[in-house]
Order: sequence, then C-alpha cells, then structure tokens
Amino acid sequence: MSECLADAMCQRCQARFAPTERIVNSNGELYHEHCFVCAQCFRPFPEGLFYEFEGRKYCEHDFQMLFAPCCGFCGEFVIGRVIKAMNANWHPGCFRCELCDVELADLGFVKNAGRHLCRPCHNREKAKGLGKFICQRCHLAIDEQPLMFKNDPYHPDHFSCSHCGKELTSDARELKGELYCLPCHDKMGIPICGACRRPIEGRVVNALGKQWHVEHFVCAKCEKPFLGHRHYEKKGLAYCETHYNQLFGDVCYNCSHVIEGDGEASVPKPLPPLLSPNQSVLLVVGGAGGVGGGLGDVGEWRNCGW
Repeated sequence: MSECLADAMCQRCQARFAPTERIVNSNGELYHEHCFVCAQCFRPFPEGLFYEFEGRKYCEHDFQMLFAPCCGFCGEFVIGRVIKAMNANWHPGCFRCELCDVELADLGFVKNAGRHLCRPCHNREKAKGLGKFICQRCHLAIDEQPLMFKNDPYHPDHFSCSHCGKELTSDARELKGELYCLPCHDKMGIPICGACRRPIEGRVVNALGKQWHVEHFVCAKCEKPFLGHRHYEKKGLAYCETHYNQLFGDVCYNCSHVIEGDGEASVPKPLPPLLSPNQSVLLVVGGAGGVGGGLGDVGEWRNCGW
C-alpha cells in the first residue's frame, strides 16, 4: 500500500485498510470490499451498479422499491426522467394523447373530460361539442362560415400559400399537410400524377410521357396496376400483355388463341391436277378473319405451329 493510503479510512466503517487489502474507490470514496454494499439489503452491488439517493447507495431492486415511481400506463418503474401529470407518474414515451397517440412529454397537454389530449385534439373535441368546424391550419374553432377545400375546413384568412402567403383558389396543391399555390408548388419540382393530378411523394412511374403514382398506372382495359410488370403502349394508352394481345394481336386460324410469337404461315394444297367434265371445285381460303376466295385462289393464314 502506498503512503498516501496508509492513513486512509473506509467511508462506511471508518476503519483503516490492511496493507494487502483490496480497496474499492467509488467517485473518490474508499471502501473495504465487504463495506461496499447496498444500504438496504447489505448485499454487494451486481456488476458494481448502484443508485445513490441522499448520500446512500442502493442496488437497483431496492432503489426501485423504495424511491422509483410506477408508470401510470405500463406499470413499470420509472428510472430517469419522470413525467408527473394527471395525478400519476409516466415514462416520457408512455404519456401520449388518448386520441391521436402523439407523445406529450415535450408538447404539453390539455385536460379534457378526464383525458390528457394534445392541443389539436382538444380543440377538435371542443368544437365538436359546440357544433363548429376546426381550421386545418391553426386547429382552432371556426366561428364564421368555413372555407372548404377537399372536405377540410379553413378560416378564410388561413387558406393561403405556405410559401408566399398568396390567397389560394381551387387549384391549390397540398404537400405534407401544407398548402401551396401552383407557381410555388411547381418551383419545388414535385411530380404530379397523370391520373389523379395530385403530388407524388414516393415512388414515381415514368411512362407515356407522364408521371404516375405506382397504384394509378393501370391497364386501359382491365384497370389493374402494372406494379412493375411489363406494359404495352398503343395510341397513347397502356395495356397489360393479355389485353394488348386480345385487342391488337394476331389470332391462330386453328385454335383461335392469340399468337404471341412469330407463328407459322400455311398455304392450302394445290387443286387436283385432273378433273372430270362433270366435276367442279370451290376453294375458299382466308385468314383468321374468314375472308373467302374464288375458284383456284391460293391464300395464306397464320397458325401457332400446331
């Protein structure tokens, strides 16, 4: 033992240390190993972990039992930051609006009929009780006649562009909960769906010279979305493979199914070389459309290779 520790004493029992004894140093305080224990159960701290309160050290279990509050939502002990509200204690992540489930720890809350609500939900509930609309911009009740946009009410003076402040018309564009006039929206470079004319915030499909929501780029015949599958274009419209072939593909003379490949060309057999004076032959030839021919005509039709 060094000379500086020769006169040192244990913080708990005030006795000196033996020359070969192991010493516990906790934040500058020295202890015998057998003295560095929980102030409640007198057992060593598991893995050296302890909690200190009013100058005394406790193991995690005893600290929770003696001092840690229980969360009003999950019932577990709250260690660290405690939210005290509604006559209860809460983990920050457990104290949420009872209607929209947003965390209230850093937003504040309003007590409404025994419930803890965020301010927008409180305003909506209050307006509902009064039979009034809630402005989608300021979340306050609208006393006068509301201005409606896509079934959402606004104060007339709040229906304005979020970027330039210009009063909006029915051509307004909505993006991430904010409203914009057409010029400001176009400057943001956000693509507009060729089907619904609304902004595309996620994946974009580029086809037919336009841009589309994935779910809105569909077959012109069956209206099922392609979802990344191949499409076929005809006269400015897109078709799935099945309906493109049905509408515009060749049909097999033998089986009446669509010929998806090149197929084969078939030529009728020639007329018999010898005919008696009383015999006559009418040869009718044609493709899938059933176009007829005259005596001795030689035609061609397509089949799928059967």
